[in-house]
Amino acid sequence: MFFPKAMSEIELIVPSKDLLKVMRVLSGRGLFHQVDAASAAVQAQSKPENSWQERASSFASLERRIQTVMQTLGIEPVAPTSADFQDVAQIDDIVPAVEAIESEVKQKSDALVEARKRLESLEGDRRQLESVADIDLDMAALRESHYMLPILGTMPAANVARMHTSLARVPHLFLTLRDDPQKPVVWLAGTRSNQDVLERAAKSAYLEPLNLPAHYQGTPREIIGELDREIAGVHTTIAGLESDLASVSSTHQERLTKLAWEVHASRTLAEAIGRFGRLRHTYVVVGWVPTQSLDELAIILRQVSRETLLESIPASRKGNKRNVPVALGTSNFLRPFRMLVTTYARPTYGEIDPTWLIALTFPLLFGAMFGDVGHGLLLVALGGLISSRKVRTLRSLAGLGGLITICGLVGTAFGFLYGSIFGFEDILPALWMHPLQNILSILTVAIGAGVLLLTLGFLIGIFNSWVSRDWGHLIFGHNGVAGFTLYLSLLGLGASLAKLIPVPAAVFGVLAILAGLAIMFSEVFIHLVEGDRPLIEGGIATYAIQAPVELFEAVIGLLSNSLSYVRVGAFAVAHGGLSSAIFILAKLVGPESSIGYWAVVAIGNVFIVGFEGLIVGIQTMRLSYYEFFSKFFTGGGMRFDPLTLTPEKDE
Repeated sequence: MFFPKAMSEIELIVPSKDLLKVMRVLSGRGLFHQVDAASAAVQAQSKPENSWQERASSFASLERRIQTVMQTLGIEPVAPTSADFQDVAQIDDIVPAVEAIESEVKQKSDALVEARKRLESLEGDRRQLESVADIDLDMAALRESHYMLPILGTMPAANVARMHTSLARVPHLFLTLRDDPQKPVVWLAGTRSNQDVLERAAKSAYLEPLNLPAHYQGTPREIIGELDREIAGVHTTIAGLESDLASVSSTHQERLTKLAWEVHASRTLAEAIGRFGRLRHTYVVVGWVPTQSLDELAIILRQVSRETLLESIPASRKGNKRNVPVALGTSNFLRPFRMLVTTYARPTYGEIDPTWLIALTFPLLFGAMFGDVGHGLLLVALGGLISSRKVRTLRSLAGLGGLITICGLVGTAFGFLYGSIFGFEDILPALWMHPLQNILSILTVAIGAGVLLLTLGFLIGIFNSWVSRDWGHLIFGHNGVAGFTLYLSLLGLGASLAKLIPVPAAVFGVLAILAGLAIMFSEVFIHLVEGDRPLIEGGIATYAIQAPVELFEAVIGLLSNSLSYVRVGAFAVAHGGLSSAIFILAKLVGPESSIGYWAVVAIGNVFIVGFEGLIVGIQTMRLSYYEFFSKFFTGGGMRFDPLTLTPEKDE
C-alpha cells in the first residue's frame, strides 16, 4: 500500500523444446516484465539464423492488413482470452486466407469509393448550377464560341466595382444576371486575345466560375434535372455495394476475428522471443516479476517444463532503483487517484507511493473549498453519470467519474459542517462554522492545515531518503533534515514572537541560523558525504553568490508554500459569497415567490457547480502537486509493462 509492489529480477534458462510452453505461462498471467537478454556472453553464442525478429515483422505487417479489412467491414476487434493462444502461427498458412478475403473486400470497397467520389462530383456540379438555375441560357453556347471568352459564375457583391476598374481599358462585356446582396450571378465576356487579363481580373475579384463537364447540354435547369437522375442512380449503386459489404462482413466476421487475434498473439510472442538471449540449445529469459507472485509462477513453470532453470533476486529499495519497473496497486477505490499521481510522475521503486496520500488529502482540500450539501450531491450525480458511460459525449471522461463522485461526497460532508445547501445558509444548522461569518477563523485553520501537510511532506521526504540511503540529501537537502529544521524554526520563531509559546525566540533563531547555513552550503556537505569531487562546481566566487540566493529562495519557498493554503479558506468564503451574489441577482429579477427568482437561483447553482467546481479542482491539484508533492516526491519510475496477450490485464 505504502510502496510500489516488491519486485524480483528473474532469469530463466529454457530448453528450446519447451520455449512455447514457457511463453504461454509468461504471457498468460500478466506478471512478467521483460528485459532484453543482451549480455555479452549471450551475444557471443547467439546463432545468426535466429529469425524471430523477421517473423515478428511479417506478423506485424499481416496484422495491419487484417485490421484494414476489419475497419472496412466495420468489424470491431474482440479481446481474446489466454486460452486463445496455443502456438505461434505459421504465416504461410494464414496469408492465403487473408488474401482471399482481402481481394473480395477490396473489389467491392474500391467500387464503393469510386461511387462515392462520383456522387460527390455530381453533387458539386449541382451546387454550382443552383446559383444560376433561373438563368435561361444554353450552357453549350458558352463553350462553342471560338472568338469570345465567356465566364459565368458568382462573386462577392462588394467586388463588382473592382472588376469594372480592373477592366476599364480592356474591351469586355460584364452583366449581372441575378442580383444578390451577397453573391450576385455575373457573366463576363471578352475576346480570347485578352484571356490572361480577363482571368486575372476575375481571380482578383474572387469570381467563382461555373465549371461543368463538356457533355452537359441545355439550360441550367435542364442540366439539374439530368444531374438529379444520375445522383439517384449513384445512390442506388452505393446502397447495393454497402449491402454487399455487409454480407461479406457477416460471412467473414468470425474468421477475421480469429485470424486477427491469432496473428496478434503470434506477433507479440515473436517480438518477445526476439529479445531473448540464445545459447546453443536454450533461451535466456530475463525480466521482473512481483515478488508476491514469484512462488506461484515458479510452480507453474515447473509443471510445464521441469528442465527450465529459474533464478531470482529480490530488488532492494536502497539506492537509485530507477531500472526496477514500478507496479502500483490495483484497488478500485484508489484507481482515480492513481491517475492524478501518474499524471504528475510515476514513483520510483524506492520511494513511497503517494496514491493513498492523495486519496486522503485531495478530497479533503476540495471539499473544504466546495462545501455545500446540494452542490456536493450534484457532483456525486455527475460523477455517477460519467462513470456509467451511458452518455456518449462523456465517455472520454469516464476515468474522472470516481474522482468527481468522491470529491462530491466530501463536499457534501463539509456542506453539513458549514450549514450550506444550494447556497442557503439558514436551512441547515452549521455543525462547525459559516465561512462567511468567520472569515479570520477559516483562514487560520486553512494555514494550520497547510502547515500539517507540509510537515507530513517533509517527514515522508526524509523517510524516502533514509530508505534509499541517500544520506547527503537526507541530512543537508532542502527537503531533508536541514530544510525541515529551518521550516520548524521559522514557525517557532514566529510563534514565539507572537507570544503563542513560552520558548524564547533566541532558541529558534539559533536553530534557524544553523539550518540556514546547512542549506547554504548543502552542495559542499552533500558532495562530502557522498564522496564526490570537486566539492564546489563552478568556482568559489560563483558559489559565494549562489549560496545566499539558494538560502533566500528556500526561505521564501517555505513561507509561500504555507501561505498558499490560505486559498482553501478563501475559496470556502468565496463559495458562500458567490451563492449570496446569485440570490441578490434573483431578487432583482422578481420576488421569492416568482418563477424568475427561482429560475435565476437554479441557473446560478448550475453555474457554481460547473465553473467554480472546475476552478476548485484546479486549485486542489496545484496544492497537491506544487506544495505537497514537491517536499517528497521525485518520480521518474519505470512503468511495469507485463508481457500479455490480453490488454485488460495491463495496469
